[in-house]
Amino acid sequence: MTAIVEKGRARPPRGPKRPTVICDEIKDWIVTQNLKPGDRLPQEKALIERFRASKGTMREALRSLEAQGLVTTRTGPGGGIFVAALEDTRAMELLANYFFFRQPSIADIYTVRCQLEPELAASLVGHLREEDYQRLEDTMRVYDHPAETVGEEYQQRMAELDFHAVLAEISPNPVLGFMCGFLQNLLRNLTVCRRIYDRPNPALREVGLSYQTRLIAALKAEDGESVRSIMYKHMLSAWRYMEACEAEMKTDFLRLRR
Repeated sequence: MTAIVEKGRARPPRGPKRPTVICDEIKDWIVTQNLKPGDRLPQEKALIERFRASKGTMREALRSLEAQGLVTTRTGPGGGIFVAALEDTRAMELLANYFFFRQPSIADIYTVRCQLEPELAASLVGHLREEDYQRLEDTMRVYDHPAETVGEEYQQRMAELDFHAVLAEISPNPVLGFMCGFLQNLLRNLTVCRRIYDRPNPALREVGLSYQTRLIAALKAEDGESVRSIMYKHMLSAWRYMEACEAEMKTDFLRLRR
């Protein structure tokens, strides 16, 4: 790191602030002590002594850990500072903030989905239990019949994404599962995607259902190559459809502006 020059003299770069250092030390200590969500941390006074920090520094470090979702503070009888587990949904919300001012495109998302979703599906081969298949089939029942209203069709579109969310949740690879779940959440929240999902298209349901039915059959047969191929074709088909809808919407918008 480049040194900072002030009035002709080189000043070494500043290290992390003390609360940040204490925050990292508490994280390390939680791991080494094998603490689990729900376990109580020592009282503030004991933490101050253990980490040799001032009261203000310790409180700032604890506020940082709480903002990260790693500890929670309870008041009243039985209260204190407790280890917490950051929920997947909360982690994805925080990560999505990175894209708040740099919205990804449909192509950006599907370029990655086409790479990861087939591997996600293949990772499940030989690992699914009967209750996992039941969850997938229960999800598919939401859209295994034609929708009677536009509102129901929208709910069916969301349920189709839920099918992929279940795959991500039960993946034996937590990193792969989280990344695929995050991409699915981006699709749910992207403005252009929400507009596409609002557009009626009864035939789309049958296409997605066909891919997913074949995928489950291949998973039950433990045919990894077929699983990977079916999911790749499913993602490619969805990508083409979404981009075609996006192009049509842009054409409609330009026509209205004339």
